[in-house]
Amino acid sequence: MEAFSEKISIQGKSLPAVKAQIDRFAKGFPYLSIVRPAQATDGIKVLSTDQISRLGKDFLAQRDRLAMVKFVPASGAASRMFKKLFEFLDGDGYLAHNQEAETFIKHLRNFPFYEDLEQSLGKVGSYAGLALQDKDFKLIISQFLLDSGLGYVNLPKGLVKFHRYDDHERTPVHEHFVEGLQYGVGKDRKVHLHFTVSNEHLEAFNAECNRVKAVLEKEHDITFEVSFSQQKASTDTIAVNVDNTPFLKDDGTLLFRPGGHGALLSNLEDIDGDVIFIKNIDNVAGERGGKVSSEYKMAMGGLLLNLQQQVFDYLDALEEGEEGVEAAIEEFLQQELCVVLPKAYWGSALMERRSFLKSKLERPIRICGMVRNTGEPGGGPFWTQNHDGSISLQIAEKAQIDPKHQEALLMESTHFNPVDLVCSIKRRDGRNFSLPQFADSDAGLISEKSLNGKALKALELPGLWNGGMSDWNTIFVEVPLETFTPVKTINDLLREAHQPMVKMEK
Repeated sequence: MEAFSEKISIQGKSLPAVKAQIDRFAKGFPYLSIVRPAQATDGIKVLSTDQISRLGKDFLAQRDRLAMVKFVPASGAASRMFKKLFEFLDGDGYLAHNQEAETFIKHLRNFPFYEDLEQSLGKVGSYAGLALQDKDFKLIISQFLLDSGLGYVNLPKGLVKFHRYDDHERTPVHEHFVEGLQYGVGKDRKVHLHFTVSNEHLEAFNAECNRVKAVLEKEHDITFEVSFSQQKASTDTIAVNVDNTPFLKDDGTLLFRPGGHGALLSNLEDIDGDVIFIKNIDNVAGERGGKVSSEYKMAMGGLLLNLQQQVFDYLDALEEGEEGVEAAIEEFLQQELCVVLPKAYWGSALMERRSFLKSKLERPIRICGMVRNTGEPGGGPFWTQNHDGSISLQIAEKAQIDPKHQEALLMESTHFNPVDLVCSIKRRDGRNFSLPQFADSDAGLISEKSLNGKALKALELPGLWNGGMSDWNTIFVEVPLETFTPVKTINDLLREAHQPMVKMEK
């Protein structure tokens, strides 16, 4: 390690931090200590219609005095959506040999970018109306993907056209603005949106936001305040060779790589908002599913605010030395915040118990939407044992579960994480918590990558909504499947949730 210390220093990195990362490659990460999957009424709240209505009203009654922020991780590249289309371009040109390319071509008119593609193809040949028989399918797809045509391969996912309306089309960025109108209007009639983007796409994101902002502010007499951030270079992690020695690039410098979405914890901490809604850029159903989604968002917001107020009241009671309040807090932690106190707690002295209760109350809080399993990829909700012996709710990724027990646990799991969170990172005095204090450093991941044909190992920081929020107060709420509409491949846009409210063409 000493041989690389000068390179580490020259590249502006901390020697102790890099050494710790290299040690982590050697020893790996432990699996989560999972007790059981969280299920409906056992760790996952199932809200009745009356509860949704009441909590929504609680939210609406308070939001005019609060700053709401939509925090949208949006640095994902659209290129991942087109993997099968590129395989078709590299193949023999027969649609029957590539089902995704065949579906894409067959339903071309049902995509919101169809008119753009038709116009682009008109410049390179006789493609008026795009009658598909006897057409060059490779040309159609390359004109869609490559810079010679629409250049979709170089777009970030947030700027791909997702939805068609009567007189316009919308990108995911546009839809997040509209969602902000539905539930994110806070004090001073402002909607705050924050997008985490890659630096190369910042200018294009800014242009799209300015375009949408101008239209919606005029229509709704609402002010949008938009901000951007990038993953900070300080969160990059070192890459190593297969023998765990630092990986050197061709120019002799060390390779540092982005630390995964867990690196966004630092971006989140910089947000100044009383209530923060977190949702991925591609999870937007448009106005088709907007009403249900906003109802649940407001209910989750009301639940958050009510629980937070109770937390603050109990912290005040502890600070004032209120006699006998411990029993009420113990019940609140276990019944409302789903924290099972450790055995050691019950045998400790009064002052130790009060200190422990304070530590469990004085934390960031998040309400996490959970949907019923449908085979979609994603982490799941579990009861896990913590380092201090307590048991609480966690979101676990598949890689965090011991393979010996993985199949049984996943079979028992009934829900998964759609990344649908409502959070508060504020202390009682209005300052933000220092979020790294509540992350689990043992919850990172090691993955195998390559650079220029040379194998390497990469280190991902504890994920934003699993290990990065491990020590937050966490409440799971069941949300309808129709509120979860991710777009992972281009043909996901053909799902009903992303289509206009008319029957799709055959």
